Formats: sequence, C-alpha cells, structure tokens
Amino acid sequence: MPRIAKRADAPDAGGGPDVRDRILETASSLFYRRGVRAVGVDLVVEQAGVAKTSLYRHFRTKDDLIAAFLEREDLDFWGTWDGVAQRHGDDPDAELGAHLGWIGERVGRPNYRGCPQINVAAEFPEADHPARKVAAAHKLELRRRLRGIAVGLGARRPDELAGQLAVLINGAFVSAQLLTAEEATPLLRNAARGLIEAGRN
Repeated sequence: MPRIAKRADAPDAGGGPDVRDRILETASSLFYRRGVRAVGVDLVVEQAGVAKTSLYRHFRTKDDLIAAFLEREDLDFWGTWDGVAQRHGDDPDAELGAHLGWIGERVGRPNYRGCPQINVAAEFPEADHPARKVAAAHKLELRRRLRGIAVGLGARRPDELAGQLAVLINGAFVSAQLLTAEEATPLLRNAARGLIEAGRN
C-alpha cells in the first residue's frame, strides 16, 4: 500500500482527522513492508509529510501507533470475512470454502508479507504489549468464528476442528513464500476437507 509522501515543507493541518489518517496510512504501509521495529517515528513523519508534534497529538507513543495499525488491519480482515459470511450464512461448508478462497488469494499475492498480527507478535514477545494484545485478540476471534462454522458442519469436537482450521490458516499465512498463487487456495481447501471428514468420523 505505497503512497506518495506529502512534501515536507507543505502546511501541516495539525490535529484534523485527515492528518491522523495520513499518519496511520503511512505508518501501516511502512510497518507492513519493513517490520515494526525497523521503522522509527522520524521516518513515519517524513513520509507522511507532517510534524512530529502532529504524530504525538494523535498517537501518544509508537506503541499506540503500532496498535492502531493492527486495529486498522483487523477492520479490513473482518470486513472481508463478514461480507463473505453474509453470502453463505446458512451453508457453513460453502462459507468455509469461500473464506479459504479469499485467504488463499491474499496469501498468493506477490507483495504479501504475511499476517500483520503474526508478524507483530513475533517482534514483541511481551504479553502485555499493546500491539500483542490486539494480535492475540485477533487470533482468538478467528478461532471463535471457525468454531461456529465447525458446529454448523456437524463436527463431533468443534473446538478441536476450529483449532485445526486455525492452524491451517495461520500456517498458510506464514508459508506464503513457499506457495504459488495457483496452489494456495486448492491446498487450503483440500486440507480443510480432510480435517472436516476426519472430524465427522
């Protein structure tokens, strides 16, 4: 999600929501492409074309900016998930297949660098770090939603199937560099089918 940075000598609007959005969009792009620890606030303000005081007006610390980045990614991910779920609300098998389809497509993108939540969790091992809390909540929500699908599929042990599907999906996220765009979705769907069939026996 690259953007053209605003000229450093252009007027800074100060505290408006457009400034916050520009800072967050710029930081999100940099964090995702380069890693969170590798990107300092000086680079964010330079690329966003804002004053450092403007960044700290909207984000008290860099940790708050990182958490906001993950919350932004959450909105995107769950927005896509909810749209798919609404189209297959009464057919859990079709819903799961559709989810694995768009996830496989995402994993197969040439500029995909993995799940932002997993990436950040790997950079911040501290359980009480604000960004790690957002990442953990995201993964718990994924498993909760997968459990609902597992119940709809008639799994004998829905918690177990949900955990297996979560491992499958997260495994695809971290294996993106090993998968071609053409094989990601079939691999996900075929593996899921095997897990579902085993869970019904």
